[in-house]
Amino acid sequence: MADATDNVSWREMLASTTQQLGNAQEARWLCEHASGMDSAEFSAEQDQFVTVACAKSLHAMVQDRLSGVPLQYVMKRWAFRHLDIMVDKRVLIPRPETEQVVQVALDIARTRLGKTPLQVVDLGTGSGVIGLSMAFELGVDAAHVWLTDASVDALDVARANMIGIGRAAANVRIAHGSWWNALPQDLAGMIDIAICNPPYIAHASSEVAPDVHMYEPHSALYAHDNGLADLRTVLEGASVWLKQSGSLVLEIGYQQGAEVLAMMTASGFVDAEIKQDLSGRDRIAVGQLPG
Repeated sequence: MADATDNVSWREMLASTTQQLGNAQEARWLCEHASGMDSAEFSAEQDQFVTVACAKSLHAMVQDRLSGVPLQYVMKRWAFRHLDIMVDKRVLIPRPETEQVVQVALDIARTRLGKTPLQVVDLGTGSGVIGLSMAFELGVDAAHVWLTDASVDALDVARANMIGIGRAAANVRIAHGSWWNALPQDLAGMIDIAICNPPYIAHASSEVAPDVHMYEPHSALYAHDNGLADLRTVLEGASVWLKQSGSLVLEIGYQQGAEVLAMMTASGFVDAEIKQDLSGRDRIAVGQLPG
């Protein structure tokens, strides 16, 4: 292999990386990422010599990881449901709880499929994973999806991920602005489903992991009013933008279920409910406007 290191194979590099990180799975992921091979290819080619360029890339990633940078930011990619997405410090790291949020929204959407494409909005999209998953899994002819965010940097990441899903993004649009205000006025009263994973952590919270606080964007993590400010803004605007019988799906903090349920009822939602995550904690608020 051209420009190889001093006859160091990927097998040897993997063993060395595992020793450095103390985590065999992370070492494997970083080696695969540096090599440009998927898991099957890497397994088959472990006796290949490591190129200088690959070795430098791996070394930089290992040093970042050892310094505390989250693995997802080190690799600049992560899997989310059926997507392989780009992720960096401009956006939150996608989490399993948010995959459940998407599933709830998909279940609702599939009960409403008809001749006319659904109007779906992902408010505060970040990396785009919620809205892009909706577009990808519903299909290009089933829904028109809007991705909104107040952060230009976040929308740049979402735009890159939109390109990454190919034809499934044909009916995806991006809009810059704060929550509902990002949307064109002709969508008012026309939206079938809105999904939102807003900032919902209180600024004074002591439960945030140090690496989350240090590396992930605070504007996407923390909200005023004990974490409820942005949830309240989204709920207050819902009746203007959702159509009759339109649905809102929110990711919430695990201690916010009762308060958010009361806020949804006060905002005119019927059949509002709180669903639990895989840990049995309150995590998803769902409501529907009257028909």
